[in-house]
Amino acid sequence: MAVTHRLTVPPGKAGERLDRYLAGALPSLSRSRIQQLIGEGLVTLTDAEARPSARLKGNERITVSIPPPRPLDLVPENRPVAVLFEDVHLMVIEKPAGMVVHPAPGHSAGTLVHALLSRAGSLSGIGGVDRPGIVHRLDRDTSGIIVVAKNDASHAGLSSQLASHKMVRRYRGIVWGRPPRDEGEVRTRVGRHPVHRRKMAVFPVVSPRIRGGGTAAKPGIVSPGGERGRRIAVTRYRFLESFGGFSLLEFQLTTGRTHQVRLHCAHLSCPIVGDDVYGRPRKVALGRGKEAVTVTVSRFLLHAFRLGFVHPLTGRQMEFTAPDPPEFGEFRAAVLAAER
Repeated sequence: MAVTHRLTVPPGKAGERLDRYLAGALPSLSRSRIQQLIGEGLVTLTDAEARPSARLKGNERITVSIPPPRPLDLVPENRPVAVLFEDVHLMVIEKPAGMVVHPAPGHSAGTLVHALLSRAGSLSGIGGVDRPGIVHRLDRDTSGIIVVAKNDASHAGLSSQLASHKMVRRYRGIVWGRPPRDEGEVRTRVGRHPVHRRKMAVFPVVSPRIRGGGTAAKPGIVSPGGERGRRIAVTRYRFLESFGGFSLLEFQLTTGRTHQVRLHCAHLSCPIVGDDVYGRPRKVALGRGKEAVTVTVSRFLLHAFRLGFVHPLTGRQMEFTAPDPPEFGEFRAAVLAAER
């Protein structure tokens, strides 16, 4: 069954590209998926055929028609999945580190989607053929809780909560050093890195700002430039404990940009341990002198431990937690052993 979205462009969005506006207004759809729908003539701008690069003037009427999902080319794979909750509308999963959420270049098999298709049989079609059921994502090396929609009604309801910041998403992570204050808020823009196109980067809103205190970003993390295509990212953090030269932090996401927590930790000058893209190498030297040892971290130490939302069909308040993964305890033990 087709799903239709009807929107009116706010005056404040004047000058923005159509595809970029829709990516923000309909977070369940990726920008590439939106461009695909526009190319297929399924998006109209004030009742006329639209182009992805069309510049908005404000107050236009936009209609987005999402067709029923095409038959999947994906082959279900019988992989173990830790299911925290399941009914006819959705599933709540604890994703292990190392598993990619959905197919992408270089990851055509072995994803969470392949495993879910084997268990669930059918998933919502709003995310497109390659991303059935996917409402939000976790990086490959991030473990933790994710909700998956089995039908389009569930997907639309969950996406609405995500867009309005009503879905509770909390993470824990082990970082180098310690943040400038025990708790605070990081508010920046996040966008594609201007040089390294496979990376994201932090950009200032007006100037780099950390509510509750903080430091300027490290060189190479904040990049100057225009604001177009860069979206506001907000992360609250709370210090939990220190051991050796490391800290355990808790994060609450207000927004959910790509690599957001990892980028904001680097912005605070306390990158996630094991994050060799935005932080330091995975080989970590512990201790000093003859007693020094080197520990290799197999993944970055970030875990989505809590997820809360209202069930989109029953209205029931739901909340799920998952304990810290074994890698957290193993690394902490290695640090404390090296300190003795």
